[in-house]
Amino acid sequence: MAGLEMNDWKKIGLGLTGFGVFFSFLGIIFFFDKGLLAIGNILFISGVIITIGIKSSLQFFMKRNNLKGTISFGVGFLFVIIGWPVIGMALETYGFIILFSGFWPTLAVFVQKIPVIGWVFQYPSIRSFLDRYRGKRVPV
Repeated sequence: MAGLEMNDWKKIGLGLTGFGVFFSFLGIIFFFDKGLLAIGNILFISGVIITIGIKSSLQFFMKRNNLKGTISFGVGFLFVIIGWPVIGMALETYGFIILFSGFWPTLAVFVQKIPVIGWVFQYPSIRSFLDRYRGKRVPV
């Protein structure tokens, strides 16, 4: 399990990814401000690359199953940059869902263990919904 330790680069990468999500959220809150959305996208992508490494990132984004999501996310980013943030964010959201759909089951398990909001995800109806998709993990 040598790859699971948290070194300084992974901490920086996770911080950049978190700031990317935060700035994207702010960009949406402030009526699709293209500057905040662009900063959020740059921070998110750079955070992912620093966290998992350049080679792993290229392998992940260029995987045959992920090409549609990668292209959609990239085109959406270009739309945000040229001044069409609503269309760009729609494309980016679609690409994000396609790219990271294999991680949703892991995220569901993680969210259920968060002390403050995890209890909401323990309700039987929500838990059965999450359990339905938990078995569909795709090895990376």
